[in-house]
Amino acid sequence: MFKGSMVALITPFTAEGRFDEEAYRKLIEWQIEGGTDVIVSCGSTGEAATLSYQEHQRVLEVCVEQVRKRVPILAGTGSNSTVEAVDISLGAKSAGVDGLLLASPYYNKPSQEGLYQHHKKVAEKVALPQVLYNVPGRTAVNMTAATTVRLSKIDNIVGIKEASGDLVQVSEIIAHADNEFVVIAGDDLLALPIMACGGKGVISVSANIVPAEIKALVTAVAEGRWQEARTLHLRLLSLNSSMFIETNPVPVKTAAALMGMCEEVVRLPLTPLQDANKAKLVAEMTRHGLL
Repeated sequence: MFKGSMVALITPFTAEGRFDEEAYRKLIEWQIEGGTDVIVSCGSTGEAATLSYQEHQRVLEVCVEQVRKRVPILAGTGSNSTVEAVDISLGAKSAGVDGLLLASPYYNKPSQEGLYQHHKKVAEKVALPQVLYNVPGRTAVNMTAATTVRLSKIDNIVGIKEASGDLVQVSEIIAHADNEFVVIAGDDLLALPIMACGGKGVISVSANIVPAEIKALVTAVAEGRWQEARTLHLRLLSLNSSMFIETNPVPVKTAAALMGMCEEVVRLPLTPLQDANKAKLVAEMTRHGLL
C-alpha cells in the first residue's frame, strides 16, 4: 500500500498564520494529477510540530475529505511521549487515514529497547498499518537495523521511512526484515541509491514542486529502466539539494509560494528563507524551468 512516489506534503497557512484549507485542497489535487501514489499529511515537512491538536486533526480530516480514497494517506503521528503518540494516532484513525508515519521519540534519547517498546505499544493500541520513521538528525537517536528488523515482526508495522543516510544500515534492514516489510527512502538525494538496494519508493520533499518528475524516477526504477532513472536522479540533484539550503520545510514552502501554490508563511521557530538563499533558490528553480 505504501510504496512508490509519496509526497511529504506541506501545510499551507494564510497570511495571518491560520491553516489554509482551500490551498491545501488544491495542493492535494495537484499531487494526484501529478501521479503521486501516497499523500503524507502532518509530517515534518507539514510543520506538524507547530500544529495544535485541533489543527492536526482538522488537517487530516480535510486531507481525507479531499483525497476521497483515490490514493492512500499516511498521517504523521509521532511524539516523544508514547501516550501522546497513541492519542494522536487514534485521532488520525478516527479521521479515516490509511496508515500512520511514526517518527522515533525525539529529545528523550531512548535506548534501543525504549524505541522498541514505544513502537510496540502504539502498534498494540492503534489498529492501523504503521510505518516507522528513523530520522536521527531530528530525533537525536538512531534506530539500528537490528531494532527495525525486530519491530518488523509486529503484524501492523509494515515499513520504515529511512532517513539515517546510512546505506549499510538500509541494506541490512532490507536483507533481514520480512519480505512484506517495505523500506522507503526518507531523503530525495538518496532515493535512487536506496531503491537500488531494494527500497520501494521515496517520501519526497521535492515532490511538492515536481511531483511528476519524482513519479517518473520511481517508475523508471520499478520498471528496470536504470539509465533513465540515473538521468532523472542526476537532473534532480541540484534541485533536491536546494530544498535543504535551510531547515526543511522553509525552502520547499518558499518554492511552492513562488509557484503561486500557497503563501510564503512558516510558523515560529522557523523563519522565512534568508534573502541570499532565496536568490539561490530562485536561480535553481529558473534553471529547472519552474519559474
